[in-house]
Amino acid sequence: MYREHTRTVQIGNKVIGGGNPVLIQSMCNTDTEDVQATVAQIRRLEAAGCDIIRVAVPTKEAAEAIREIKANISIPLVADIHFDYRLAIASIEAGADKIRINPGNIGSQDRIRAVVECAKAHKTAIRVGVNSGSLERSIIEKYGHVTAEGIVESALDKVRILQELDFHDIVVSVKSSDVLMSIRAHELLAEATDCPLHVGITEAGSVYTGNIKSAIGIGTILYEGIGDTIRVSLTDSPEEEIRSAKLILRTLGLRKSGIELVSCPTCGRTRIDLIGLAKEAEMLLSAYDLPIKVAVMGCAVNGPGEAREADLGIAGGVGEGLLFRKGEIIRKVPEGELLSALKAELDQMTKE
Repeated sequence: MYREHTRTVQIGNKVIGGGNPVLIQSMCNTDTEDVQATVAQIRRLEAAGCDIIRVAVPTKEAAEAIREIKANISIPLVADIHFDYRLAIASIEAGADKIRINPGNIGSQDRIRAVVECAKAHKTAIRVGVNSGSLERSIIEKYGHVTAEGIVESALDKVRILQELDFHDIVVSVKSSDVLMSIRAHELLAEATDCPLHVGITEAGSVYTGNIKSAIGIGTILYEGIGDTIRVSLTDSPEEEIRSAKLILRTLGLRKSGIELVSCPTCGRTRIDLIGLAKEAEMLLSAYDLPIKVAVMGCAVNGPGEAREADLGIAGGVGEGLLFRKGEIIRKVPEGELLSALKAELDQMTKE
């Protein structure tokens, strides 16, 4: 598989590439200069399962804030830089574990060299990224329009700039809002470089559309053995990005932690608010890190049998429901106490 043969890169206290676990990344939507708000959000994201966090660095003050932010969090911190090489250097010196830049738009070779030398001195990784929406005009003219081939050519040009300066702690990302173009670009890139790849579908949209596009795009790319870190880009809170990323990894068998929820679709036999019950159960389960499968079923007659593969489950009925394990009924429970009964079982399993 591709990810087993990518170069390993140290990012703070994490190592990516070389077959290491695929890590989840997100980005703060706070003002980086507001250290207190940024630290608070990062801590929430870490608790939700974020492995690496990125912050925007549009100003000198934001770069300086990295030092204090870094001192108050425990996951690797990435500085997002646009155009100004001085902000890249300031971020590195303030303690950023990785910077995200485009070597093609930060100026002269001397400026690029200055950033690279600083990154070498501080053992800071560099992520180079190409977005389909910001592809160079010359490459668009070469291929006639934005293509996967053009995106990859642009990315490899950026990698070569750094490698010619004897810098190799490189992570690469190629992103597009076009899912099929993204898949093809990652396939081409994985064949052309041993750099670890950061995978995502950019500008994916809201929770609904963004999750579908990300599940198909990121899921396909990961299934092909490509990708070392991922970000699910949603027009929503970063916490939603983490929940979605965890589910993608768990569905593909790339992450075992956390509870897998299964629930049946409603039908004419359903006599309870199954949709509401499933949503409440999903929120409840997010607080547990047990590697089990939990079922929420709408029919007390067929539910336990249909969810026999679940480690634990509840099934609703009129006035009362069932608590069951591996299809075997443990006991009957009043309808209004199904979630509390489920929680009590989960608490007991946590202690075992």
